[in-house]
Amino acid sequence: MTRRNALRIAGAAGAASLAGCGGSDGGDGSSGDGSSGDGSDGSSGDGSSDGGSTDSGTQYSTLEVAHWWGEGDGLEAIQSVMDAFKEQHPDVPFDENLIAGGAGENLQANIRTRVQNGNHPSTWQAWPGNNLLPFTDANLLKDIGDSVWSENSMEDAYLQGVKDAAQPAGNYVTVPLNIHRINNLFYNVEVVEDAGVDPASLETPSDLVDAMATVNDAGYTGMAHQTGSPWSSFQMFATVLLGETDADTYSAIFVDGEVDANSDALESAVETTQSYLDYIPSDAGSISWTEANNQVINGEAAFLHQGDWAAGTYITNDLTYGEEWDHVSFPGTDGYYALNMDSFPYPVNNPSPEATTLWCQFVGTTEAQEIFNPKKGSIPPRTDVNTDPFNDFSKDQIEDFQNSEAQPPSVAHGLAAPPAVKSSLESAISSLNSGAAPADVVSQISSAY
Repeated sequence: MTRRNALRIAGAAGAASLAGCGGSDGGDGSSGDGSSGDGSDGSSGDGSSDGGSTDSGTQYSTLEVAHWWGEGDGLEAIQSVMDAFKEQHPDVPFDENLIAGGAGENLQANIRTRVQNGNHPSTWQAWPGNNLLPFTDANLLKDIGDSVWSENSMEDAYLQGVKDAAQPAGNYVTVPLNIHRINNLFYNVEVVEDAGVDPASLETPSDLVDAMATVNDAGYTGMAHQTGSPWSSFQMFATVLLGETDADTYSAIFVDGEVDANSDALESAVETTQSYLDYIPSDAGSISWTEANNQVINGEAAFLHQGDWAAGTYITNDLTYGEEWDHVSFPGTDGYYALNMDSFPYPVNNPSPEATTLWCQFVGTTEAQEIFNPKKGSIPPRTDVNTDPFNDFSKDQIEDFQNSEAQPPSVAHGLAAPPAVKSSLESAISSLNSGAAPADVVSQISSAY
């Protein structure tokens, strides 16, 4: 690795990462990357393989897979995938490197350091999309279109939004394993019925303001929400923007950075999101999203805007789907499936090229995705996975995904914007939470790009 590329990664990827879905204060999480140079592996090309059982005559270097799923459903899910891989490829020495904590930031910091030192792992858990641009810009990720994406009917089995995220610079460099949906609106059935609100009738983000006012008049909290860290309001604001505009406008703003041309739409989304904050818990600034969500579980609050990981909290509390809790697409976003994903990239100068290719191929199979996603509470990126192992909520999510007309990437979880841009956007959302004038928030958003 050249010193210039190492410094580029240290600076561009050094931005603090937003919590995703599953951590105590921020959902899940993913990110990271690394390696160097001209694209040679130092061994046998791209390490392409047919994806079948390991040839016992081949000597494989140790496959080091780093991730941050340190507990709960995520840890069980990834270890089940690793066990299945090791059973299929017993000749591949395997090293699981768990770097938990910080909703993924600890892993990202570790990867940045190891990239600079030239001793990065074989692959690691990473958000795809523009989150990986610092690494593709520095030529640190390998094109795996032929060695991986041509196998197992992958190209045919993935929808376009997922494929776009896997090739942030125009060529495939990573393999998504799971999808979490961002544009869900969950609700307590008894509370909304008592308040006389029909969530299915809400057609626009502004309709939700009126619904929360009605809920408030009935003696409940309108929206379970936290503002202590910006990510919850960030994903809410982005979803409001999607609901008030469309997927093309959303991508033009957050992916392409066309902020000034869409300032009116952005100001409207800021105003709507700030209207929501009139109906959140009084202690929103000091609680986590799970603590806020307890109000939905306990029948104190009506709505929750979160990724589909929130469904796990209702299931573990023995609430019946469709009777005690339910969901709709966030008002105005019907037909869209806003993506948050985890993936495994292929760094160049790979320490175990053949083994890493086998891993990436396996991650892209129906087998691996049928193992991982029912345990994780996510859905598979492939559209040909058997849905029998999934619960009813996830089956509904899978149907929505497969019938979606667009799959916009989450900006709050790193897919739509590079790390440095996302960090600046978080500062703008902190201003939104603090009640800054919409024009001032939009000005900060513009400066981020």
